[in-house]
Amino acid sequence: MNRERGWAMFGVAAFLAFFLATGAAPAAEERQIHGENSSFLGDGVAMVWGILRGVREEETRVVLRIVPAGGEYTAASVEGVDPFSGTRQDLQPRRPLSPRTDVWSLRSSFADLPRREIHFYAKDDGQARPPALTVYFMGLPDTTPEFGSEAALLGYLDRTLEELLSGKGRTP
Repeated sequence: MNRERGWAMFGVAAFLAFFLATGAAPAAEERQIHGENSSFLGDGVAMVWGILRGVREEETRVVLRIVPAGGEYTAASVEGVDPFSGTRQDLQPRRPLSPRTDVWSLRSSFADLPRREIHFYAKDDGQARPPALTVYFMGLPDTTPEFGSEAALLGYLDRTLEELLSGKGRTP
């Protein structure tokens, strides 16, 4: 047996010994899905993006509405991420998934944190478990509509989600 193969076998044996001694299992890998459009339905969740124009660009806000869609997720969180530096910022800390969750942010926040990661947790028992599903968007989707009034924006979110959940809306 050559030396390199011997070290490889030693590494595998050491890992197995640690695994058996501690009962630790390798972490299950979370599922990641690239959300590409302003509306998303899949894997037990539905989401819709919308923009509320401000008087000035600095006041323009973006909303992401998240609703459960038959999945087994009990909690969700949202992070803004700079894909180049790896900097992360909680936009919505982990909390129980409600029938309707709106996450608001300034449109200008996409300049520094363009990636949005929406994490879904299958069990919310207060422990720091990794998410079971992450839906990520590389920037604000180009198809996101803009509105001049909050009433028009919220009406759009309600109608679009109703269409998605009834099977009449478009999905990625």
